[in-house]
Amino acid sequence: MAELQQLRVQEAVDSMVKSVERENIRKMQGLMFRCSASCCEDSQASMQQVHQCMDCCHAPLAQAQALVTNEVEKFQDRLARCTRYCNDKAKDSMDAGDKEPQVKHQLDSGVPKCADDQMNLIPAMTKRMKASLSSIGK
Repeated sequence: MAELQQLRVQEAVDSMVKSVERENIRKMQGLMFRCSASCCEDSQASMQQVHQCMDCCHAPLAQAQALVTNEVEKFQDRLARCTRYCNDKAKDSMDAGDKEPQVKHQLDSGVPKCADDQMNLIPAMTKRMKASLSSIGK
């Protein structure tokens, strides 16, 4: 049961990341490459100046990638905390003398709820990320 929930969440996160990559990151990559190319076209610039120019071109993309990575890590952390809480409750129930079928049912209902709760947060997270990404480099 937990594996199915994990797969469902992973597919939703992958879909969200692909959407952000297609709609935001790819455009930033294009800008970064065009900017870097223009740095190389300055025949009067020293090698150090060209490298500094290229670093400035790459900075917005690096910031965007870090933002996406951070958001996904926070999402995964929240899901892991929720799952650990469900596991802890099940262990506490078992320690309190509850029967295994009852504890299994508690666990089987808790983990999917964690997955559903987190998946319901994906649209807001996506919107927040896209808004942050659109402000980078402006």
